[in-house]
Amino acid sequence: MIYLGGVKMDTSALESHQSFPVFAVLDGQRKLPLDRFLSVFADVRAREGAGALLLAANGFLLLSGYYMLKAVRESLILSQSGPEGKMYTAAGQALLLLFLVPAYSAFATRMVRIRLISWVTLFFATHLVIFAALGFQGVRIGVAYFLWLGICNYLLIGQFWAFANDLYDEHEGKRLFPLVGGGVALGSLVGAELAAFLFRAFGPYKLMLLSAVILTASVAPALIVNRHESRTGSPQERIVKARIGGRGGFQLIRSDRYLFLIAALVLLLNLVNSNGEFIMSKLAAAQAGAAGGNQMQFFGELYAHFYGLQNLIVLILQIFVVSRVFRYIGVRGALFVVPAIAMGGYALALALPILGVVRIVKSLENSTDYSIQSTARQALFLPTSREAKYKAKMAIDTFFTRSGDMLSAVLVFVGSRLAFSVQNYAALNLVFVFVWVGLVVAVVRQHKKAVPSIA
Repeated sequence: MIYLGGVKMDTSALESHQSFPVFAVLDGQRKLPLDRFLSVFADVRAREGAGALLLAANGFLLLSGYYMLKAVRESLILSQSGPEGKMYTAAGQALLLLFLVPAYSAFATRMVRIRLISWVTLFFATHLVIFAALGFQGVRIGVAYFLWLGICNYLLIGQFWAFANDLYDEHEGKRLFPLVGGGVALGSLVGAELAAFLFRAFGPYKLMLLSAVILTASVAPALIVNRHESRTGSPQERIVKARIGGRGGFQLIRSDRYLFLIAALVLLLNLVNSNGEFIMSKLAAAQAGAAGGNQMQFFGELYAHFYGLQNLIVLILQIFVVSRVFRYIGVRGALFVVPAIAMGGYALALALPILGVVRIVKSLENSTDYSIQSTARQALFLPTSREAKYKAKMAIDTFFTRSGDMLSAVLVFVGSRLAFSVQNYAALNLVFVFVWVGLVVAVVRQHKKAVPSIA
C-alpha cells in the first residue's frame, strides 16, 4: 500500500494511472507543518506541500525573468516600430512556429523530460547575451527580439505546465494547480516591479542579462523535483526515465476533437486579447506623441507599471480566489469567468475610449486570464496522454496562440485601411467574445466525456 494525496491505494491500482503526486509516501498520511501552512491557500494533503512549492518556485523564476523581458520588449518594439509594427511582428511569430513546433516535437520525442526542460531553457537564456551585446552596439533589435521573446515565452511556460501535468492526475491537479499557479503569479508581479524599478538605471540591455541569470536558475527546482521522483520507487520513476515519444503536436490535434476545440478556444481568446492590447497601445502612442520627450522611456515605464498592477491582481486572485473558484464551480465553470469580464470591459471601452479606462479594462481582463482562466486551461490537459501534454499542448500554447495574434494583425491591417477608430476595434471584440462563449460550451461538453466525475 502507498498513499496518494492522502488516499490509501493498492499498488496494482497505481499501475493504471498516468501521473502521480510529486511526493508519494510509503507510510502514514499525517500532514507536515508545511502542508498545513499551504492548506490555507489550496487543498494540500499529506506530503504534497514540498513538491508543489518547488514547482511554484520553478514557475516563479520563469515568470520573473519573462516579465522583465516583456517590459524590455514593449520599450523596443513601440519606440522602433510603433503599435502597428508591433501587431504585424506578432503575426510573424505564427509563421515561424509553423516550422518550429514540428521541430520541437521531433526533438522532444527523443528526450526524457528533464533534459528537454533543461536544454530548452538554457538555449533561450544564452540567446539573451547575444541580444544584449547587439543592443549595446546600437543595432536595432526590436523586431528580432519581439519574435524571439514570443517563442521563448510560450515554449518555456508551456514546458513548465506540461511538467506539472505529467506529475499530477486530474484530482491532484485540480487541488494543487492553484498553489503552483501562485508561484507563477508572484513571479509575474516581482518581474514587472523589478523592471519598473530598474529600467531607468539599467536600461533594456542590462535587464536582458539579469533575466538570463534568472532563467538559468529556474532549472534548479525542476531538477530537484525530478531527481526526487527518480528515487521514490513509484511508477513515476518509470516516467522520469522514459522518453516522451509519440506523434507530433499538430497530428494529435487533428485527430482529437477535444484537443482541437481547446486549440480553437485558445486562438480566439488570444485574438480578443491581442485586439485589446492594440487598443491600449494605440491610445498610449497618442499620449506619448502629445507629451513629447523620450518615447522609449515613456513606454518602458508605462508598461512596467501596467504589468505591475496587473500582476498584483493576478497574485491576489491566484492565492485567495482560484482554489475556491475550482472548489465551488469547478474547472468547467471557471472557463466562463474571463469572457464574462471581457464582454463588460469592451462594452465600457466602446463607450469611454480613453487610456485610463482601457488600462483598467485590460488589467482586469489580463489578471483573470492569467489566474483563473490560465489555471483552468492548464487543468484541461490533465486527462490527456503524455504526448498530448508535451506536444499537442506545446502546439496549442505556441502556434495557435500566435495565430490569434496573426488574425489580430490582419484585422489591424484592414482596420488601418478603413480608418477604424478605437471604438470600432472594441465593437469587433464584443462580437468575438460571443463566439468565445460558444467555444467554451463545446469544450465543457468534451471535458465532461473525458472526466465525468470532475467539475
